[in-house]
Amino acid sequence: MRAEAFDQQFDQGENITEFLDLSEVRRPGHESRAITIDFPQWMLDALDRQARQLGVPRESIIKVWLAERIHLFEQASLNEP
Repeated sequence: MRAEAFDQQFDQGENITEFLDLSEVRRPGHESRAITIDFPQWMLDALDRQARQLGVPRESIIKVWLAERIHLFEQASLNEP
């Protein structure tokens, strides 16, 4: 596919993923690093219930909830005088 056709499809909002090599995609600033966290059993049970209900792994719930909380704190700090 020529670059002009690719650009046109992209600009029109068409799906261009079939033309991309996604095996090497990286999001700058979003590199992962493994850590260990100890949680009380009641918290793990609650996380597992939510994860089952949503059909996602426990780790995904933790990441999303932490990201939401961090976003709230960052927004609040921007609004401080």
